[in-house]
Amino acid sequence: MYKIGENIHIVSPSVKQAVSDRDGTFFVELARKQQEAGADALDLNIGPQKKTGPEVMDWLVDCMQEAVPGMTLSFDTTNLAAIETGLKKVGSNAFVNSTSAEEERLANVPPLAAKYGAKLVALCLEKSGIPVTADARIGIAMEKLIPRAEEVGIPMENLYIDPLILTVSGCQEYGPHAIETVRMLKMLMDPPPMTTMGASNVSNQVPAPLRPLINQVHLVMLMAVGLDSAILDPLDKDMMRIIELMDTREPETGAEALFLKLFDTVAAGEEVEPSDVDMSDPQQADIWKTIQVLLNKVIYTDSYLRL
Repeated sequence: MYKIGENIHIVSPSVKQAVSDRDGTFFVELARKQQEAGADALDLNIGPQKKTGPEVMDWLVDCMQEAVPGMTLSFDTTNLAAIETGLKKVGSNAFVNSTSAEEERLANVPPLAAKYGAKLVALCLEKSGIPVTADARIGIAMEKLIPRAEEVGIPMENLYIDPLILTVSGCQEYGPHAIETVRMLKMLMDPPPMTTMGASNVSNQVPAPLRPLINQVHLVMLMAVGLDSAILDPLDKDMMRIIELMDTREPETGAEALFLKLFDTVAAGEEVEPSDVDMSDPQQADIWKTIQVLLNKVIYTDSYLRL
């Protein structure tokens, strides 16, 4: 699976301060750490940056080219001038992150990606908001996002559909719909578009100690239905190990064997059974409970692992 490092994000106080200070050393070190940890690309989320976007992006890309020359960059901002500034420096070796199905974005963003031969992240999002059902998300992708990409000449291998992941804290009933959206996208077209998502979105508003396991279980389920890439924290060694495990299929623990079982059952359209789980193993028991939450079979609470 293609891994896009998420750590250069303006919501981080340290990143925000480093942008303000134009602290190039900070970004050079952070970029190299992500690459060394296994990131295939780096997301540069600078926020709207309405006034200084092009200048900030120009400077930040220079930092990246010093730190990780040749690495694919993802330009994550609503400022199209800033995105084009980055594209002028790296050409097709980039993601444009992102368009939605909103009229203005759909009119202006895909042609920019096509102009430079870049990959395009396209969100299943309309002006009315994020749809909750798989059918509604597929409708946006098939009726708006994909036709627009084809119209401007973006090949399917360069179009990355993001179904948009909703958190289990308050929106858990809609979680299975995002998984089915990815499965259906891979079945409805030949060739199908690529797919991506934010790996940590599913655990937004969840207490920090619970987030890693929820993120890991959810990612395995999405990989099983054909997810091609994810925006994630490559410095999370446990998450990176889970991704590696899905490729090597060489488990070292009972919990890792259960993750593989989860992958295989979801890929087959089935579910893990209690008999597949050694409930005396605390790790396996926690994975089982997390699966039930993500399938909306058990109501999420902050104490779900203790129940």
